[in-house]
Amino acid sequence: MAKRLMIEPKWCKGCGICAAFCPKNVLEIRKEKVFAVNLQDCIGCGLCELRCPDYAIYLEKEAD
Repeated sequence: MAKRLMIEPKWCKGCGICAAFCPKNVLEIRKEKVFAVNLQDCIGCGLCELRCPDYAIYLEKEAD
């Protein structure tokens, strides 16, 4: 089942942990918030979700 990357900007503190752990460089910190810059490259591994201390980024199952 495919997963979609979701970001809650108001929860993000801009620590950059998610971007550091992303193996495909999908994430970037801009103006102290996380942004998906190469969303098409996301492989849905979930490392960003696992490492985010603020629960600001997560993977959501896409509907069939």
